[in-house]
Amino acid sequence: MQIIIIDDNPTNVLLLKRMVQQMEKGEARTFLNPEEGLAWCEAHPVDLVLVDYMMPEMDGITFIQRFRAIAGCGEVPIIMVTADDDKQVRYDALAKGATDFLNKPVDKTEFIARMGNMLALRNHQKQMKNRTDWLASEVRKATAELRKREHEAIFLLSKAAEYRDPETASHIVRMAHYSQLIARNMGMDKAAQEMLLEAAPMHDVGKLGTPDRILLKPGKLDNDEFAIMKRHAEQGAAILRQSETRLMQVAADIAIMHHEKFDGSGYPNGLAGEDIAIYARIVAVADVFDALTSERPYKKEWPIEQAVSLLNEERGHHFDPTCVDALLASMDEVLAIKARFQDEAVTLDR
Repeated sequence: MQIIIIDDNPTNVLLLKRMVQQMEKGEARTFLNPEEGLAWCEAHPVDLVLVDYMMPEMDGITFIQRFRAIAGCGEVPIIMVTADDDKQVRYDALAKGATDFLNKPVDKTEFIARMGNMLALRNHQKQMKNRTDWLASEVRKATAELRKREHEAIFLLSKAAEYRDPETASHIVRMAHYSQLIARNMGMDKAAQEMLLEAAPMHDVGKLGTPDRILLKPGKLDNDEFAIMKRHAEQGAAILRQSETRLMQVAADIAIMHHEKFDGSGYPNGLAGEDIAIYARIVAVADVFDALTSERPYKKEWPIEQAVSLLNEERGHHFDPTCVDALLASMDEVLAIKARFQDEAVTLDR
């Protein structure tokens, strides 16, 4: 235990230090100058403070007030040593944070009893803090493990949907990273960016419910077939909304809205502008850009310049202009993502 003694009288300091040493419960560090004592306390852990009331440059009450303002010193026991019997002095000391008092001249038996009580209090405080820190650490570990399991399950579900589609599993990884990049360039916070990275891959999970004859048809869909295909947006949302987590609710919004268009001509509900969730507006740009710049059995890969040209043409029509600008603002990073995830990926790298 680190016990700090503050008193401008060297004789008093020596007396108090010897009594502390006789208790053999801590190390006594003494200061004749209160300012020097405060400076030491700001840089070192403290377990108990003994401070004199009557000092010329700074009295004990002022010391207590300033000590309590030091980070981590809010609960450290403080015993004020005083020869003043004025109750108002004690009231003021208690109001500023004193824990207990010792009267001058200090009685050894009383000193040992009061010091023992305060050190026991401090020991209990430290044990409680250690247990609280341990519990907090265990909760963080458990939460991280649950998040990891949830993330893995979500990604595998998303990948399953992509395997039924004539696309590659790397598509969901690339478009998720494009989405995260757009969010960052739009000024979204780290939590929102991470949310998009994890939720974006689930945008087409509803394709699990689309018949193979339609999903795998090599040619153009007729009107009836396209009507069935469009159901994947609502089917995906229905699957994802069965979970009440924030991540799954965002993923459900993306699933049902990523085919909506900024001008209101999209599906399934003909939403327009800001009625479309911002996450879905971002994913719409990322998804189409990756689809255009990737080779599929039914199409060749578009040159980057051609894909960029289409995005610019569709600003304000298909796409939210702000989202388009956010993607195009970091084309070097876009190309790095495209080059990085050419083969099928099993996880979303951060």
